[in-house]
Amino acid sequence: MLSAIWLPNGQKLTVSPVFGGLFFKADSLNTHQAAFPPGWTIILQSEEEIELVDGEEDENDAYGGRTPRKHVHRFRTPTLHNDAMYISSISNPASSDFKPATSQTRQIAMMLWATLYYYFHQPPPSPYITAGVSPKIPEIARPKGEWAIQIRREGIFKGRHLMQKLERMGLIASRNSYVGSELDDRSGEGWNEMFVTQRAFWQIDPRIYLFTLSPTQNSPYPTTSPFPSRPGSPSREAGGGGGTASPRNSQYQESIGSPGLWSPTTPGPFSSTSHLPTYYPPAPTQWIMADGVRHPLRPKPPRQGETFYTRHIPRFDSFLSFRVASLSPKALPHTGPVHQPPSPAFLPPNNGIMPGANPHSSLAQLTSLHSLNLANPISDVDLLHTWMNNPRVSAAWGVSGGREVQEAFLKHSLESKHSFPAIGCWDGKPFGYFEIYWAKEDQFGRYVENTGNWDRGIHVLIGEEEFRGKERVRCWLSALVHWAWVADLRTERVVCEPRVDNERFIEYLQESGFFKEREIAFPFKQAALMKIKREAWVSPAI
Repeated sequence: MLSAIWLPNGQKLTVSPVFGGLFFKADSLNTHQAAFPPGWTIILQSEEEIELVDGEEDENDAYGGRTPRKHVHRFRTPTLHNDAMYISSISNPASSDFKPATSQTRQIAMMLWATLYYYFHQPPPSPYITAGVSPKIPEIARPKGEWAIQIRREGIFKGRHLMQKLERMGLIASRNSYVGSELDDRSGEGWNEMFVTQRAFWQIDPRIYLFTLSPTQNSPYPTTSPFPSRPGSPSREAGGGGGTASPRNSQYQESIGSPGLWSPTTPGPFSSTSHLPTYYPPAPTQWIMADGVRHPLRPKPPRQGETFYTRHIPRFDSFLSFRVASLSPKALPHTGPVHQPPSPAFLPPNNGIMPGANPHSSLAQLTSLHSLNLANPISDVDLLHTWMNNPRVSAAWGVSGGREVQEAFLKHSLESKHSFPAIGCWDGKPFGYFEIYWAKEDQFGRYVENTGNWDRGIHVLIGEEEFRGKERVRCWLSALVHWAWVADLRTERVVCEPRVDNERFIEYLQESGFFKEREIAFPFKQAALMKIKREAWVSPAI
């Protein structure tokens, strides 16, 4: 089993076995030498069904039939649908450092989400169902099932109406879709068989659950919002008469921040000065006509330079992130988490150690997961100038030339009403350029019949040779699809239309779950029409 997990917001959770389960601890809050540092304990078990032998009866069998008996044992490796868990205890951070959570339900939901994030990073079990299937049938011909874990109404989850709230938040589900006839809420009728599937979990926006606790006045944790959370905000130089802090000072605050599950400074799409979840549901659908096409009114994309997706990729031990491209003439600082050795732990307040007396107490050495040294070496326009003049890239995109050519190209992309340009980064280092578009009003929709109102499409450019290759493609391609599902639950398909001679990329798309519907003739290329459907997608590559 994994001993640690990096959450999308850059927080590292250490996971250690305890009697009957696992203990989760947030690394950045290991501030006190207490028996129970901030974290929570779960009970995780596996169940196996054992058929009753002739002559045995089950007391719950009202019809005298053969009912399977369950054998419960400690969790070892994931099973397809015989694992069960619940949170047994919670130890909160010291009240002298952080105020209690405004909503205990949201705090529990956050812990359950983080636990499930860890669970679904385990090696997946075999998807093939064996129960009731003849052993003569080869494995590949057996039916497949959904990987799911049961959520028991025990421990913390026995709280009144807690399971109902978690279900309404979209985190757990039940096949018992009835009201129930029991009047006593404590009976748990209809709430004892809750579960979460791998497929559903990965389509939940983590911004719903990841939030931060508010520090107390004397807390050693910083309270200022990092500059990267407002990449498009105006600023004044230090020494001015108030106003927004300068980027220089804000970046210094960022460098000493502690991004994480409870801390106030969290990078990228999870940054919130209000210490609340940063998820907002889509607006009601409105319709407009543009260039002869009737389509939904689109929400505005993220700002220039804003990081809109972050996730740790275990196979490369790196953070993959995407941000909106920018016309800024200067290099943009990276605003997402990156992987590096753990930072020294914060000391509790009033510890008697003066700053500088101990290397662990010096704020200058309390580096966060997103370092100032990871700023892009050149601007996005210069990146595109380098990449577009690569013969391999120029043959596909046709945007080679002087710097003014790429600058005009990027300006046009930023002004598009149905797409936006993005830069992909591995641990803060840019590796490629992407365009994410709404297919309905794109030229794609003019040539492809039955294009959905919420279908998304992607265009791809990988500029850095060191980040090419099959495994890298699987990760960033599935990440873009993952973002499309999470960004709007109405999106049911993601499309891509590579040139037919780009056989290697077409093969990568098929290995990532896309299927080739047919070939299509655009005015400027013969393309393979590649699609992936939400219902066929399981999880991003990890």
